[in-house]
Amino acid sequence: MQFDLVKHPGGVFALADDIDLPRINRFKTGLTYTAEIKLTRNPLFHKKMFAFFAFCFEYWAADKAGYECSDEYTQKEEFRKNLTILAGFSDVVTTIKGEVRVRAKSLSYANMKADEFERCYRSMINAAIKHVFANTKDQSILNRLQAFF
Repeated sequence: MQFDLVKHPGGVFALADDIDLPRINRFKTGLTYTAEIKLTRNPLFHKKMFAFFAFCFEYWAADKAGYECSDEYTQKEEFRKNLTILAGFSDVVTTIKGEVRVRAKSLSYANMKADEFERCYRSMINAAIKHVFANTKDQSILNRLQAFF
């Protein structure tokens, strides 16, 4: 599992936002866990990016009459990956069965160079407008999308 954490005085790490709270509560108090810590490229920008995904997801989900999901976190992750693919940031792989699959590229600091990272984020808005917001001309939505970046 991966979580966004913020380091506080005294060596204490805490969740960067409450969205991961249900998942982190699965861990038992008092047990020892091993974690690998990596620095986020630009924490404020990263936070804006995930706020952008949340805004797009909520709009998309609201459009689905009777939409329900057994695991909202998994559905949001799938949505994020799909939007990343639609923005043009993916790899094509072949499975052991010979099936061709498209996989979203990782948005992590270690997996994407700065210039590609910036192109990716710009492309996200265009993909969201086209595929989530159905090429909307609603200026309030367009302004909101642009405000994330």
